[in-house]
Amino acid sequence: MKIFVSWSGDLSRKIAEILKKWIPCIIQSAEVFFSPEDIEKGDHWDRTISTQLSECKYGIICLAAENISAPWINFEAGAIAKTLDSKVAALMIDIKPSDIRGPLSRYQAAKFEKDDFYQLICSINKT
Repeated sequence: MKIFVSWSGDLSRKIAEILKKWIPCIIQSAEVFFSPEDIEKGDHWDRTISTQLSECKYGIICLAAENISAPWINFEAGAIAKTLDSKVAALMIDIKPSDIRGPLSRYQAAKFEKDDFYQLICSINKT
């Protein structure tokens, strides 16, 4: 299953990078897309991201105070959510659910804490 990890800013990038490496160790069928590592030099980055967004079944939006209003975060979440069988989860990094506004507030979010993160991984595995 393809998973798209969305990020914007230093903190969420570091977490997204760890998720890229860690999730396939836990869920062997998972193929995680993380743009800095999965877009090759010389590639048309916009086309690559668009292709990945249309093919993924699960999106993890690494959401922190620094990127809560970032346009690309909302664009990528919307692109993932446009197919009926896909899921989007905001991974809340040092924010609370009431901080999330707009379209992202429609999706069940996960706290970056042990129990909630475990539930997120279980949801991905179930999907």
